[in-house]
Amino acid sequence: MRISGVDIPDNKRGEISLTYIYGIGRSTAQKILTKAEVSYDKKAGEWNDDEANAVRAVITNEYLVEGSLRSDIQLSIKRLMDIGCYRGLRHRKGLPLRGQHTKNNSRTRKGRRKTVANKKKATK
Repeated sequence: MRISGVDIPDNKRGEISLTYIYGIGRSTAQKILTKAEVSYDKKAGEWNDDEANAVRAVITNEYLVEGSLRSDIQLSIKRLMDIGCYRGLRHRKGLPLRGQHTKNNSRTRKGRRKTVANKKKATK
């Protein structure tokens, strides 16, 4: 079954299968299913057409998901970089932005270690 351009698995519970869509987690999936009046425990493959359409309608009308959410996040990051605030500078440098120490950790943001060799002393 396709919802917002993503194939959600039919053999998993509706609550779990909705989390395959970018921007929808467990709690959001539960809210969507409550509004669409579909049971959490019912597998996505067992939804009839009315239930599937109700879930699709709730997602498209009330939530920002997939491509539009990704582009929105990218625009927010670009705005931070353009105004030159601290968070924008950290994004630009590829360093962590939320106050973490960077002496030993933060390899995810910084990438692989780059070894810097010492200068050799000149011999007389």
